[in-house]
Parts: sequence; C-alpha cells; structure tokens
Amino acid sequence: MKVLLSIKPQFAELIFNGTKKYEFRRSIFKNKDIKTVVVYASSPIQKVIGEFEIDTVLNKELEELWEVTKNYAGIEKSFFYEYFASKEKGYAIKIKKTKR
Repeated sequence: MKVLLSIKPQFAELIFNGTKKYEFRRSIFKNKDIKTVVVYASSPIQKVIGEFEIDTVLNKELEELWEVTKNYAGIEKSFFYEYFASKEKGYAIKIKKTKR
C-alpha cells in the first residue's frame, strides 16, 4: 500500500540524491500496511517526482530521535527542534530505496 506525502522540494531532492535518509513528521499515517511513500514536491514544483520504500518508522522522544537520525537527517539540529516545537515525540520515516 502507498501513501502520498507533500515534501518541500529542497528536502525531496536530498532524499533522491541519498543525503537525507529520514523524513520527519509530527504525525503519521495510521495504516501499518503502508510500505511506499509517493513524493509530491510542494511549491513551486507542485508535482509527484518519485517514491521511496519505507524501511521503518521511528517514534521517539525528540532528543533520542535526533541522536538516532542526525547523521542522515538532511536538516540542521535547530531546524529539527523548530519543526517539532510543540511536540514531545516525533516520527522519522527511514528511507530504504528511492525511485524517480
């Protein structure tokens, strides 16, 4: 099963060039059968640009989530904490294999 996620173009590019191996989310899809994410690059591209297989989905307190993902987060620590500002825990979708 697949899910469509809107991702900012700069982060989508990092996913497809292999730099970013985690996609962060404040909330996550409820269906556990989701195995593939279809990537919709948001404005200004505004189209589907590819997909990736999900390795696993992490759900951890923010400090632990950052420690586990920081080497392949594709974002700075300050951006990570800004993004999750109102949350105690966050989700990280670990990317297994990409396809444009």
